[in-house]
Amino acid sequence: MPKSNSESVPSFTPPMINGVTASKVFLPNLEVSPITIYDFLIQAFSHIDALEWQQRFQDRLIYNADGNTLSINSAYQPNSHIFYYRFLANEIHVPFKEKILYENDDLLVVDKPHFLTMSPTGQYVQETLLVRLKQFTDNPHLTPIHRLDRETAGVVLFSKKVESRGVYQQLFADRKVSKTYQAIAPYLKDLVFPRTVELRMEKGNPFYIMKVCEGVTNSVTQIDLIEHNSQWGRYILKPLTGKQHQLRVHLNALNIPIKNDPFYPVIAHKAEDDFSAPLQLLADELQFIDPILNIEMQFKSTQTLTL
Repeated sequence: MPKSNSESVPSFTPPMINGVTASKVFLPNLEVSPITIYDFLIQAFSHIDALEWQQRFQDRLIYNADGNTLSINSAYQPNSHIFYYRFLANEIHVPFKEKILYENDDLLVVDKPHFLTMSPTGQYVQETLLVRLKQFTDNPHLTPIHRLDRETAGVVLFSKKVESRGVYQQLFADRKVSKTYQAIAPYLKDLVFPRTVELRMEKGNPFYIMKVCEGVTNSVTQIDLIEHNSQWGRYILKPLTGKQHQLRVHLNALNIPIKNDPFYPVIAHKAEDDFSAPLQLLADELQFIDPILNIEMQFKSTQTLTL
């Protein structure tokens, strides 16, 4: 993928369209330069179908650094920038609605539903939490400070301003945010709670799952059992680290995988429009000292998990 050149500052700031902000691409000075920008794009982004690039040019969704729309025949100009917008013709609608829990000058706190991807990726653009919120707030600077899996519901924080974004991101980097999750998973009478799970996790195969490995611990979760009905239990989980899929892997390692988990212990491929069995994992609460207001902030999801 082409890298941007920080020394070249475009004079044009592309507008946000339907909650989607433009992507910026730098056109490098290559040994053998393509004849057109279109030629460059289909080579640099080989994972995107050429017909999709053709449609973007046709829909006037590609601009040069001065804000002029480009055509499929526009000549390649090294050491310049272009902008493009990404839209999908047949995007699957996610029939669940997010809820804004809190807002001030710097933060937007949102209760995310299950099945809603955080940011544009793959087959989702409009049907992502970030684009929905940008469209609703008309704020192109909105950025998630942390992330939840598509399958996970619950509380997530967004930055509203570039100027203060870093101090909130640093809270998570320094592990100064207390996170509490709830999960529904099998009840095993021989498992004693509360307990702390400490494991080493690394990328698995396929690449989008995690695996438990021998070695120095890099993931820690405190787990307690709230209630059970002899078959299922409702658990409180407090991650002290932030590895991908940590809670899902930790409960699976205890032989109590989260109800409806499509990845652990076995990958179960479901249709993208199958919303019948949401993962029973909820980011229930976030708590931290606001670095700007210097007060304790606590946000709790309005959603619930039941046995």
